[in-house]
Amino acid sequence: MRKILGLSLILAVLGLNACALFQHRDPLNINVVGIEPLPSQGLELRFAVKLRLQNPNETTIDYNGVALDLEVNGHTLATGVSDQTGSIPRFSEGILSVPVSISAFSVLRQTLGLSQTQSLDNLPYVLKGKLAGGLFGTMRFVDRGTLDLPGSTAAW
Repeated sequence: MRKILGLSLILAVLGLNACALFQHRDPLNINVVGIEPLPSQGLELRFAVKLRLQNPNETTIDYNGVALDLEVNGHTLATGVSDQTGSIPRFSEGILSVPVSISAFSVLRQTLGLSQTQSLDNLPYVLKGKLAGGLFGTMRFVDRGTLDLPGSTAAW
């Protein structure tokens, strides 16, 4: 019984020490700063989504991959991944470009959804993603906003 109690105490102390090793990090500030067309194939569209990554922390953040999901008007429109590696120095920022694909079916679903609203103003979007950084360094992020598409004014 003493061995079990002693072993439990040792594991508890080691567990608390392991928690102290993980530094508290403020979340990254991630914003979409541009979208550029890429060569497409078949029934898909391809774009490069440019993200501004701002590191408000006192330590460098290293990453070795990124994944994105873009929802517009409540439906998934585009997804993308990249195996890019890099780092964002402390209290610094950088631009990351991620290729995304839009299937013809996603475009059709969006078109049907837009035909019900009849307006291209203030379309809600949600950009969800993760910046991979190893076993405990992966950072998830969400950017929300609205899109105002050109030519959407109905007052003629």
